Amino acid sequence: MKKTILCLALLGAMGAAQAVMAQDYDDRWYIDGSAGFNFQDNKRENYNAPFGVIGVGKPLSPNWALELNFNFQNPRERNPDGDSGMRWRQYGVSLDALYHFRTEGRNWNPYARVGLGWQHSEEDFFDGFNGPLVATTRKTNNFAANVGAGLEANYGRYGIRTEIGARYDADSNSANAPNKSYFVDLLASVGVTVALGPEPIKAVEPAPPPPAPVATCADKDSDGDGVNDCNDKCPNTPAGTTVGPDGCPVPVTIDLRGVNFDFDKSKLRPDAIEILNQAIEVLKKYPELKVEVAGHTDSIGTDAYNQKLSERRAKAVYDYLTSNGVDAGRLIGPHGYGKTRPIAPNTNPDGTDNPEGRAKNRRTELNVQN
Repeated sequence: MKKTILCLALLGAMGAAQAVMAQDYDDRWYIDGSAGFNFQDNKRENYNAPFGVIGVGKPLSPNWALELNFNFQNPRERNPDGDSGMRWRQYGVSLDALYHFRTEGRNWNPYARVGLGWQHSEEDFFDGFNGPLVATTRKTNNFAANVGAGLEANYGRYGIRTEIGARYDADSNSANAPNKSYFVDLLASVGVTVALGPEPIKAVEPAPPPPAPVATCADKDSDGDGVNDCNDKCPNTPAGTTVGPDGCPVPVTIDLRGVNFDFDKSKLRPDAIEILNQAIEVLKKYPELKVEVAGHTDSIGTDAYNQKLSERRAKAVYDYLTSNGVDAGRLIGPHGYGKTRPIAPNTNPDGTDNPEGRAKNRRTELNVQN
């Protein structure tokens, strides 16, 4: 009963060693040492005794580790007639495998141990078989195996353990127990581990790739008119059509203000040449544009006369454009509209002549057709 209480107390003491840090895999070699109490098999006729273990270990994975351990205990013989001074010295070595039951988010974890090894025994006893009693020592080496379970708390380089277990000792030549072919001792211990070498560098996980962009109507221009599909109120506009901000076709006139003519003349004035040169540059920049060349007059004169005069004025502009690199295939006309499309009043409200308005009406225009 006392054995059970002591073992449970050792294990329970480790429950307070929890920390919030996550458990990481540390593959450094480490040394381990522990001290505890060896509850001797009753057949040995020994008092229970303290024992010690020292060893070296190596983690193989986040859960598995291997250890090479050396143990020592020196129990005293239990003699009903008093202390005889007889002792049973025990030394051993074992190769142990440990499995840790790790849980993310805590730094203490239970583990299980299983190992195989060799146990050396030196048993003192009195030999009186061939005469008087004589103190002598029996020495033997035997196969051994051990199992155990414990808790281990990790604090970076250092660790703390508590463990209970049992060791099987295949000793079949004991003087105190000649009819016993093996012994099973119970073990309870506390210990420490010390990792060797520098702290391992944690691998940095690569950042996840950015999500693929999701195309929306704001990223699409199905008819290629320069207005995205969200704002395009006139989808499927023919290629090359001039459109407004809503994607719908708009009438466009290339501004030729200043290309005016003297009264009753169709000859280009010098100030008109400069404006036409600017119009030529626009046409070259937008080779898909097609324009109508249109001529107009003021209201003085007959309709027939003004019609002919407007056609001559349109022809003068047409010829100038084609002679300066504009493809005739892009020009529609020349067309004359006479005095039918004034942009300014030819007369004042009182019926008198308006020379400024008539001068504005003596003009030509380039009307975009696509």
